[in-house]
Amino acid sequence: MTSSAQPVNLSRPIVDLPPVTPPDFAALKQRQQAIWAAGDYAVIGTTLQIVGERLCEAVDLRAGERMLDVAAGNGNASLAAARRWAEVMATDYVGALLDRAKERAAAERLPIHCQEADAEALPFADGSFDVVLSTFGVMFTPNQEQAASELVRVCRRGGRIGLANWTPDGFIGQLFRTISRYVPPPAGLKPPGLWGTQARLEELFAGNTIGVTPQTFTFRYKSPDHWLEVFETCYGPTQRAFAALDADRAAGLRSDIKDLLAQFNRGGSDTLIVPGDYLEVVVTKH
Repeated sequence: MTSSAQPVNLSRPIVDLPPVTPPDFAALKQRQQAIWAAGDYAVIGTTLQIVGERLCEAVDLRAGERMLDVAAGNGNASLAAARRWAEVMATDYVGALLDRAKERAAAERLPIHCQEADAEALPFADGSFDVVLSTFGVMFTPNQEQAASELVRVCRRGGRIGLANWTPDGFIGQLFRTISRYVPPPAGLKPPGLWGTQARLEELFAGNTIGVTPQTFTFRYKSPDHWLEVFETCYGPTQRAFAALDADRAAGLRSDIKDLLAQFNRGGSDTLIVPGDYLEVVVTKH
């Protein structure tokens, strides 16, 4: 008997997929600006001063060099650079944070200049600075590629870009992961923790020399409850997350954060000592 079976078409059918809508970076930036303006970040920022000091040493900052601090917050890297006699320009898109940087500089009689500026559209000419720094700042920009491009653009050829970026698997990275289970991040937004990975840095700063050193900042607080009180009141991302939740969900988030603190705490029952891993990054512009 002769078979009359028809040939089978094994090719995949053509499916019209909906176009991918790019993120609305302007709206995301406006939302982020409101988050970082909430609370009183400077209360926490001042505890991170040692990171700015280390970063200035990592880039081998020299007296008289022109230094730009991007997303400077309350000025940790700026003050560290001014102590080393650099010519300092501090920028941030939250004016209230720059006001705190000015107050600190005045108290220490350190000369710094401050200017409100968007990290993704820096108001400076190409190659204006010998050194460009950012400590836990530029990593939170919504358009990561554009922000990295701006850092490179305003740095002179042969100059250095120094960054301190939280790692995705360290304490702060896991804190943001915990928060995202309750308050999901906007669709299409790349996680800021990517800046704390070698692979992402090589994408963002392709064509330049990249040096990476794992570092740890240690959070030291009286207790887990003390840490929660400070961060729930002063740290914009956690403050706004709790404000967006009803009482039951807020209690759940609080419980999960306490579990995370217990996981990382090496201070025992007497105090809170939590190591926070970050990458210290030095990019030399070609």
